[in-house]
Amino acid sequence: MNFSEALSKSADEINTAIKDLLPDPEGREARVIEAMLYAMLGPGKRLRPFLVLESANLFGVDRESAMRAAVAIECVHTFSLVHDDLPCMDDDDLRRGRATTHKAFDEATAVLAGDALLAFAFELLADPDTHADPFVRCSLVTLLAEATGSRGMIGGQMIDMTAEDDTQDINTITRLQRLKTGALIAFSCEAGALLGRAGGEAQMALRNYAHDLGLAFQIADDILDVEGDAAVVGKAVGKDADAGKATFVSLLGLERAKEQAAMLAQQAKQHLDIFDERSELLKQTADFVVSRKS
Repeated sequence: MNFSEALSKSADEINTAIKDLLPDPEGREARVIEAMLYAMLGPGKRLRPFLVLESANLFGVDRESAMRAAVAIECVHTFSLVHDDLPCMDDDDLRRGRATTHKAFDEATAVLAGDALLAFAFELLADPDTHADPFVRCSLVTLLAEATGSRGMIGGQMIDMTAEDDTQDINTITRLQRLKTGALIAFSCEAGALLGRAGGEAQMALRNYAHDLGLAFQIADDILDVEGDAAVVGKAVGKDADAGKATFVSLLGLERAKEQAAMLAQQAKQHLDIFDERSELLKQTADFVVSRKS
């Protein structure tokens, strides 16, 4: 199976798991569950859950166990998108090629849906069905909490919100994106090692891979914001430049940014050499990240 087929097959599995695992929209709280499902089932590559599944495959982890962790990271990622699109944040009307959650429902419902998705992610990880070993479950919960909170994605978002007010250098932008984008990607890669009770060199290799992959992903995102077509990307483009935000492209220039992304992708692949051919799809993920059009 090539990368495109594997990613598509994984996305279908994730969508099925989302429908199976999320609660049914019943009772007077049905509207918030409908908004959760709307946000979660929008078109998407499901890259982060794919990373969970593929990293878990390296260690022979049970597919159902890995799938629950994969849905958990997609819940957190979707929560971040729902809140990021709100008028008090980026104020976007389009996400994944359709109306953002607060436009499809309303702002209050979008806030609650995002909050509920975040809570549900930890509910999934803490459930014994995710792993029989409570130490593994606690490790997953701790790692995801760190990746999500003030020292992770949310901290990065806070830095991003002040980016229009400050003069940002390359070190600041790199740290911003390591937190805002890279932290969840790092969890996605390390989750497989935790589920497989692997540590030491194997977990460090995945951590280093995720570090370079995350930066490559964000540089590619910055390039898409300059060169991308909104109809293909599925969201508004050119907003960073309009807002005067410093990005990898504005600081490095377009061509150097492309070179840096390619270098990081190659470096990411090298970290996986210890896994031999078992890591082939993860290596192809690095190539995909820098060549994608959306």
